[in-house]
Amino acid sequence: MSEWTNRLCFGDNLPILREHVPDESVDLIYLDPPFNSNATYNVLFREPSGEASAAQIHAFDDTWHWDIGSETAYREVVTSGPQQAADLLQAMRRFLGENDMMAYLTMMAQRMVELCRVLKPTGSTYLHCDPTASQYLKLLMDAVFGKDKFRNEIT
Repeated sequence: MSEWTNRLCFGDNLPILREHVPDESVDLIYLDPPFNSNATYNVLFREPSGEASAAQIHAFDDTWHWDIGSETAYREVVTSGPQQAADLLQAMRRFLGENDMMAYLTMMAQRMVELCRVLKPTGSTYLHCDPTASQYLKLLMDAVFGKDKFRNEIT
């Protein structure tokens, strides 16, 4: 694990967490996921003169849809995740249905289970989110990490 000291990883954290990060080995998690904004984000470049360039790189799509991948992630959390997370996700699906928000929350639940696994008992997690899903994400965090673990909110 020493090669991971102070390492910053970019991209989807799920395969990195599963393949490379041992249980209870992380002191601090800062999670800045997509916000379910239904937008496409690009990296824009400038010319050496400072003028805007036509060049851009597609960074990511913050668009979620209920599909076979969502169903697979949902089944994984419900069958092998913490019981409270499974119960909550099932209730959310009954309430929200199979829609874009549920696809987003399922993706987040899958990752939160892994983040909880790698977090040390003395560790902290910071989640950066916006009001479009914050109420649901708070419930997911309570279900995965334990509602007694919540300390504070920064607004």
